[in-house]
Amino acid sequence: MSLSPRRIVAMLVMSAGILAATTTPAQAAAVEVDGDITVPCGSSTLTQDADWFFPETTSPKALVLLQHGFSRSNSNVAALARKYQAAGFLVFTPTLPSTNSSGCTVSNQGDNTAFLNSVAAWIGEATTSTKALATSYAKAATTAGRSGSTLPTKYVLAGHSAGGDAVTYIANRLRTTFPAAFANLAYLQLLDPVKSPSGTNMATALTGLNGTSLPITAISSPPYLSNSNASGTVELLARVGRPFLGVRLTTGSHCDAEGASTNWLCTLTGGASKAKNVTALQTFAVNWASDAAAGATTATYYPGGSYYQGLLTGNVIQTLS
Repeated sequence: MSLSPRRIVAMLVMSAGILAATTTPAQAAAVEVDGDITVPCGSSTLTQDADWFFPETTSPKALVLLQHGFSRSNSNVAALARKYQAAGFLVFTPTLPSTNSSGCTVSNQGDNTAFLNSVAAWIGEATTSTKALATSYAKAATTAGRSGSTLPTKYVLAGHSAGGDAVTYIANRLRTTFPAAFANLAYLQLLDPVKSPSGTNMATALTGLNGTSLPITAISSPPYLSNSNASGTVELLARVGRPFLGVRLTTGSHCDAEGASTNWLCTLTGGASKAKNVTALQTFAVNWASDAAAGATTATYYPGGSYYQGLLTGNVIQTLS
């Protein structure tokens, strides 16, 4: 059967449309949603504020769980969350208590391990639609106009200050209790981490993670009172034996990870951030996360690369190893 020229043109147009739909990632408007999430705490259940940052792409690189530090909230890490979002990540920023009579706290002030086990289960059980993270996501996705979409199955854990201690524990908990989720954990990122005042959560977790291939790096400031003399960075260097563990911002502030969303409570004790340090932190954090999610290495952001070496010779950073 012969085809008319008009029929041939129509078929070519349809084929081009199908090809474009299969090769071009779908786009939507970037959206921020103020949501919530439940988490067991002793004999009760807490409902915590939890913000979702949806990127323009409807196929995010990974889910970033970005955890704030002691006496902080998710609003204080919003500026960094937006940087991950702009790079194509779906970002989840929960607020965890800093004080709680049942030990349900972001930092270990006695024994918060039962609570952090429940937080780890958010990721460990993320593929089950009735569990906390999937339920929170579904509500947020509806609000964002993304109904029917699903969570990425690749994860990044990032934590600032005491949040660095918390996400380190959570990563190791995934290793021991949720191996399928741990297999999809692409990266552990520590932002001027501070070791908890009680317990050995960070030491135990880093010892467990040291024997794995999980990428772990820190972006730290120099030792001083606000970061407990760089206690988390000291722990990382002592427990993980790898040739590259990140960078120290030579004139950094403990508030650098919060960037434009910090406030007086951080800067009063931690000092004001310098723009060059905030830019360096955000650049490394986002690009290292992107590489980890892709299983790639963008040379410019690592020792020997032009961006990295420029900051190194300019005394903006020092290498952690």
